[in-house]
Amino acid sequence: MRWKLARNLDLTLVAVVLLLLTFSIIIMRSASSNVGADPMAFARKQTIWVFVGVGLVIVSMFFHYQAYSRYSWYLYGLNIVILVAVLIPGLGVNVNGAVRWINIGGFQFQPSEFAKLLMILTFADFLSKRQGRLDTLKDMLPCFAFVAVPMVPILKQPDLGTSLVFIAIMLGMMTAAGANKKILGLLVFSGIVVIVVAIYSHLNWGLPLPLKDYQIKRLIIFLDPDIDPLGDGYHIRQSLVAVGSGGLFGKGLFQGTQAQLNFLPEHHTDFIFSVVGEELGFIGAVGLLALFFVIILRGLRIALDARDGFGSLVVTGIVSMWLFHVLVNVGMTTGIMPVTGIPLPFVSYGGSAMLTNLVCLGLLLNVYWRRQSIMF
Repeated sequence: MRWKLARNLDLTLVAVVLLLLTFSIIIMRSASSNVGADPMAFARKQTIWVFVGVGLVIVSMFFHYQAYSRYSWYLYGLNIVILVAVLIPGLGVNVNGAVRWINIGGFQFQPSEFAKLLMILTFADFLSKRQGRLDTLKDMLPCFAFVAVPMVPILKQPDLGTSLVFIAIMLGMMTAAGANKKILGLLVFSGIVVIVVAIYSHLNWGLPLPLKDYQIKRLIIFLDPDIDPLGDGYHIRQSLVAVGSGGLFGKGLFQGTQAQLNFLPEHHTDFIFSVVGEELGFIGAVGLLALFFVIILRGLRIALDARDGFGSLVVTGIVSMWLFHVLVNVGMTTGIMPVTGIPLPFVSYGGSAMLTNLVCLGLLLNVYWRRQSIMF
């Protein structure tokens, strides 16, 4: 039995994720070194989430992934309910002007993180019944509507970052389902053009944008961080200082001045990659990205080897989510993308994101395990 389990377990994927989790706990020690009287605050909490998440990995491995297809519409309804619940006064928690958390019994969790997983599972079932029949824009419209419904309460929070993650997941999964690539490419290009024109019109002629004031400021700061170096541009400037000062080999673990002296805001969550760049340098940052590269490659391999379309699409959605998170988070901390608040998978601090990502890992292992009829 042990031999069969080892043979049907993607040991490479497991080993790489374990390395990331271990690294996350270590880097949290650096990020929390100046948190009040408890320098282990973030590291201790992150360790708890990791152990809980590992338990969820095991559970999600043994619960056959095809069962999610049978309960797809129930999960879709649940997704909408938890996202709308955030907007209910007294239940949703307002943090920094955004209502993205629910407080139950003193415990806060972020429904939009779990919503990504639920969207992947339900959209995979939706697409698997249309696979190979997505040739025209008319064929694709139901897919867009399916994803748009749960996006509405997310945009109301407001949470533009998660909405962009939904779009990235949708595009990745539709591509894997055989959707017309020319039409998808044209839609993406048209969307980019509309965004560029809208921003240009706002900056030059004052035309309004359908965004919150802080979101507009982030776009403006992205274009020119020096406009407000001590205000809205402070985050990105300090992030660039941290990454740039790390050099080739870094200042050493727990020796980064930007994080240790609290110059870098949110250095344990959104800007954790900046801490890596400062303390471990270019070599450490590239090493971290190499681990993510292996995860993406293994995920694509699992998607190709899946025994059915539903399993393949689930894995594709998860890989699309992780890839988008890594690209945007690293791009954000290095100044080549606007600040969106998207965490780095398996590394950034946060219980909701960590648990979601580890359940996703369990699903990948689940699909890989059942790629052939060799269960014992």
